[in-house]
Amino acid sequence: MNKKLFTYKKSGVNIDAANKFVNFISNISSRKKGNKKFNNIGGFGSISNIPKNIRNPKIVACTDGVGTKIEIANLIKKYDSIGIDLVAMSVNDLIVQGAKPILFLDYISINKIDLKKLRSILKGIVKGCEIAKCELVGGETAEMPGTYEKGKFDIAGFAVGVVDKKKILGKNKIKKNDLILAVPSSGVHSNGYSLIRHVLKIKKINVNKDNFLKRELIKPTKIYVNEIINLTENNLLNGCANITGGGIAENVSRAIPNKLCANIDLSKIKTLKIFKWLKQNNISDYEMLRTFNCGVGFCLIIKPQNLNKVNRYFPKEFKPYIIGKIIKSKHKVRLNAKINWD
Repeated sequence: MNKKLFTYKKSGVNIDAANKFVNFISNISSRKKGNKKFNNIGGFGSISNIPKNIRNPKIVACTDGVGTKIEIANLIKKYDSIGIDLVAMSVNDLIVQGAKPILFLDYISINKIDLKKLRSILKGIVKGCEIAKCELVGGETAEMPGTYEKGKFDIAGFAVGVVDKKKILGKNKIKKNDLILAVPSSGVHSNGYSLIRHVLKIKKINVNKDNFLKRELIKPTKIYVNEIINLTENNLLNGCANITGGGIAENVSRAIPNKLCANIDLSKIKTLKIFKWLKQNNISDYEMLRTFNCGVGFCLIIKPQNLNKVNRYFPKEFKPYIIGKIIKSKHKVRLNAKINWD
């Protein structure tokens, strides 16, 4: 008999390690939810309740990843916050239509199961779900030797939310003379990291030796769920936009109806130090605006008379401020003046 038998483990896939991680997910999820009625992580699918207080519920679903911010996490060996990023990238899209997140699932693909790394990522995902007040109901972990280089991995997320049909934030609610507010970002969030990494490479910058960059580039994406849901439930919001890839212009344009225009004064934008640093590295205004949020993580479109009421729902660090208004025009977005990078 040939003793050199082929096994899955010898090919690079460790089922036992994967099972240990599934048990870890199940345990941490159960503790956080405090409700084991539908806790079937490890099964073929997860069962969740549909909220009972919504008369005419509509399902909203979103999926996203965190892009090459993963490479920054690998570089500084810090993995406990990109899970928050992962949740944020999906739930911040859900709330644009007024939906309240109810569940989240993750997908992690990795070269080789590293329990310490995976547990750290998972703790971030759980934290993100806590902030967004949704349940982590399951996910998938795939060990893929040969597809990823040693130590490399990728993560993706999938969120489901519910909104009452009458509460959906559609373009029809946006009117002429509505105000456009900027809600500050927590930093770069999870977009533009390929350009950032290119700058670091060309400039030969060691992030691990620069405390400012090390701190700023791994900051988790701000989750805006609680503030936006409060605004929608109190009928204080006509529309909004999550400022991700494509920047302010492209994302705001998606919320604007025909024959109306978001007239934005770029000089009103309060930039953060990290964007000023990026701008100093030979990046044009045009490229900055279409790649990064430049300090604006979310935009709100509201009636002028609701401004003071809206502000009450935000902590000091993320107080919205006026950057423009809705006017009549054939263009969806008009950008005026220039951002002050000083």
